[in-house]
Amino acid sequence: MLYALKIATRYLMASASQTALLVTGVAVGVFIFIFMSALIGGLAEFIMARTVGDMAHITIDAEPTDPPLLLPRAPGRILLVQQKTDQRSNVLPDAAAFIPTIEAIPGVLVTSQEITGSGFLIRGKLVQQVSVTGVEPGKVSAIVRIGSYIVEGRPDLAAGTVLLGKTLADNMKLAVGQTVRLQASTGIDAALTVAGIFKIGSGGQDRRQAYVSLATARTLFAMPQAISQIEIRLADLYAADATAARIEATTGLHATPWTEQAAQLLAALKAQAQTGLLLKSFALVTIVIGIASAMLLSTFRRRPEIGIMRAMGAKRSFVLLVFIAQGAIVGLLGGVSGAAIGYLVLSRFPGPGALQPGGLPIDVAQGAFGLAILLTTIGAILASILPARSAARVDPATAIGQ
Repeated sequence: MLYALKIATRYLMASASQTALLVTGVAVGVFIFIFMSALIGGLAEFIMARTVGDMAHITIDAEPTDPPLLLPRAPGRILLVQQKTDQRSNVLPDAAAFIPTIEAIPGVLVTSQEITGSGFLIRGKLVQQVSVTGVEPGKVSAIVRIGSYIVEGRPDLAAGTVLLGKTLADNMKLAVGQTVRLQASTGIDAALTVAGIFKIGSGGQDRRQAYVSLATARTLFAMPQAISQIEIRLADLYAADATAARIEATTGLHATPWTEQAAQLLAALKAQAQTGLLLKSFALVTIVIGIASAMLLSTFRRRPEIGIMRAMGAKRSFVLLVFIAQGAIVGLLGGVSGAAIGYLVLSRFPGPGALQPGGLPIDVAQGAFGLAILLTTIGAILASILPARSAARVDPATAIGQ
């Protein structure tokens, strides 16, 4: 084994320029493999952070209501039936009592009790329709990371204060510290002070979203005890389906995982992952073809030497081992070189969390460096088998005569 490895190394060193070119080609293929892994993985992480990262992983809302439907049956009589509907009651009267139970379920990071509704923001002659969300003061950033999006003021909510989207504040000509009147759909209104202005980057939220404290929302929507919904963030967002089922079984409350609302997103991410796998497969196929071609050429050029080895008693298995070892060495050197270059280049890119507009969401941690080296080495060995078998079948007399 060691002697075969020694001969394989000498063969490679005898054609140093050709070997260097071959190793370079393999390194380029490995770099492409790593780059695609880091890009596809980083893009998926970036998309998930910008979508699921700012939404509830599980939402608890009211059970579907089945309003009665009256149908004529006979003169003077009616038939009372039930018709299924998608409408939901917007009130959870006793859900808050289940909060300790929900927070004790493994995987649940934080819960947020909320009251949601609509209303109008009024300042003089300026009137703007808004979506109002009342949240607990200490959990303003529990679901949507409002604190990281604040561009003016602070993300602190107290009774009598409001947080507004940047576009909404500009349309209403409002700044931090100014007072505005918020009239809820119930007809109840309150004078609120702008505590902060946020810019999420989503046109809808920046244009019409207003956050108030839960106490303020209770007054505006005349809900002294009940809430509209409970939003939940999990440690593992992919466990949403199982955790939602467990919450329903434990509490009897209707729990909706984010996957039900993001089926298209999951399908797009799956298609993206399959595309990345296809591109990486092309890179590996290119490496295998390149090594196989080089080994075939080496076999043809060294037929006289192979014939001499065979004439001196070298077995076919030994010749086979020599050329497979050449392929393994090339694959290993190219894999390590490509991985090293990939790490040096990709580590200069900011991660998906620090991505600037126009940048690439490269995640070095998902570069699959070890997998790239392993697959390249295995591919190089497999690519060397056919040329090695061809070399092992060389007839000594014919090869020496050439």
